[in-house]
Amino acid sequence: MEPPTSLSLALLGGGEDEDQRFLLPLGSMSLPSSAGNPPGSNHSNHMGGSSLDRLNGSTPVPTPAPAMPNLPPASLPKLPVSSSGAQPLPPPIPNAPKRKNQNIGYKLGHRRALFEKRKRLSDYALIFGMFGIVVMVIETELSWGVYTKSSMYSLALKCLISLSTVILLGLIIAYHAREVQLFVIDNGADDWRIAMTMERVLLIALELLVSAVHPVPGDFKFQWRARLAFSYAPSQAEADLDMVLSVPMFLRLYLIARVMLLHSKLFTDASSRSIGALNKVHFNTRFVMKTLMTICPGTVLLVFSISLWIIAAWTVRVCERYHDAQDVTSNFLGAMWLISITFLSIGYGDMVPHTYCGKGVCLLTGIMGAGCTALVVAVVARKLELTKAEKHVHNFMMDTQLTKRIKNAAANVLRETWLIYKHTKLMKKIDHSRVRKHQRKFLQAIHQLRSVKMEQRKLSDQANTLVDLSKMQSVMYELMSELNDRSEDLERQMLSLEQRVEQLTSGFNTLPAHLSATLSTQHAALIHLLRERDVRDGRGGGGGGGAVVPLSPGASLSAPPAPGSPAPVASPAPTPPQVPTLALESPLSSPPLSPEGGLEVSPNLNTCVSNC
Repeated sequence: MEPPTSLSLALLGGGEDEDQRFLLPLGSMSLPSSAGNPPGSNHSNHMGGSSLDRLNGSTPVPTPAPAMPNLPPASLPKLPVSSSGAQPLPPPIPNAPKRKNQNIGYKLGHRRALFEKRKRLSDYALIFGMFGIVVMVIETELSWGVYTKSSMYSLALKCLISLSTVILLGLIIAYHAREVQLFVIDNGADDWRIAMTMERVLLIALELLVSAVHPVPGDFKFQWRARLAFSYAPSQAEADLDMVLSVPMFLRLYLIARVMLLHSKLFTDASSRSIGALNKVHFNTRFVMKTLMTICPGTVLLVFSISLWIIAAWTVRVCERYHDAQDVTSNFLGAMWLISITFLSIGYGDMVPHTYCGKGVCLLTGIMGAGCTALVVAVVARKLELTKAEKHVHNFMMDTQLTKRIKNAAANVLRETWLIYKHTKLMKKIDHSRVRKHQRKFLQAIHQLRSVKMEQRKLSDQANTLVDLSKMQSVMYELMSELNDRSEDLERQMLSLEQRVEQLTSGFNTLPAHLSATLSTQHAALIHLLRERDVRDGRGGGGGGGAVVPLSPGASLSAPPAPGSPAPVASPAPTPPQVPTLALESPLSSPPLSPEGGLEVSPNLNTCVSNC
């Protein structure tokens, strides 16, 4: 059978990135056929021409095929022919990997799916971790008074704890696998091992180690030695190994912070994350805790304090039960009293722990209590602080009262001054006791006026808080923006004025040339008119001479008569050798004639007037 005329690149094992390959010309080889065609025949011409020629409607001239050596059919490669028949398609690549079209849309969708899977894995990990803690507490309490550690009930509960721990470890590994996939997508990495830094590996190992601690099935005991608190007598007891393995299970509560982070609206909202990325703010557990302490600080502190109180009390009870013969600290209510007075840094001394385990728990409780006390003080102080509006109202009222007090103090000063003047200058008999009394009141009024002014100054200093400074800064910024806008407008107007001044300067520079050209044109026209008038007057007057305008200092106002003409007409007196100035009203007007037939000369010898 003939090979197909068209094949898809996808069937050949290629992709969109594999579009440049080495192509062989079709005329340099022959394709084997089962129809008995000779090796040098062309398959595209056996129906009267190629497909392109048939589409164009032209009949090609058959060309002889190039001579090919007689090779065995097995030595010729079998290449699929393209649809145009001009060049063969490349051979298929065996076992070529099929690439995914990982564009931006695919990466964003895959990233969103990984976010949801990571959130679900964190929720499941918290559920199984809390389940193991609850079962551990139940098994510890029941094994102390209901049954022993060697009973089947204890074995069943421990197996349940081990099963939940194994599931928890698997969920933690799956969670970190999603974390690595998100790192690969966010950073465009090709290999997941790039994300496995030493810090990440150590954190994963530490998390697995903390989550793997749990009481194993079986009955294991050890000798526990301690020294009693008041008698300082040594005490030795046989304790269960489950106590040592049960207390560290409370470290699994770190999963609560992870779940709070992944379920926070600030972390799940794309707009919040974009704004945080632009401002270089990392959305981590610490940021979420800060926001919670800002939004609801009382609730956060209350929940934390109660949870710490209950967990620490139960831990002290478990640690002290083997060495507390009087059942003081091993009792749950007594342990809660001990934790409460330690948390509040009171320490009455009526109850003290005997073992190092209980002492360590009390030490951590005291540190946590000091921190919580500081936070409570800070929260209460912030709640009692006046708001911005309340500060403005308070400052306004205090300023009004101080202004009234200043006026009263100034009035007292003036009154005592007048009374002193009255009793010393206006009275006939001076009463020295009354003068000393008013002088004493005068000094008190001055002191009161100074103290009130000082209070007013302190109030004005207190009013300049950070909020007011920020408001003043915003106002100044607006003023500076307005000044910048006005300066830009002024610069634009100055530029336009400069352009107009440049245009006027260029116009003034070209004005002398225009004036000289205009004057020369008018002068030439005037000479031409005068010549025409002289010629016309000469013909009309029988060859009599006419008056001309002197054009030079040596020129005369009369012209010599023509030969053979009658006696010349008397001309005016000769002008001094100066260049006359012509006052012209129109270049086309003819000069006026005098009654004697000559030009009318103005009284000024340097000008010749011609009227229209």
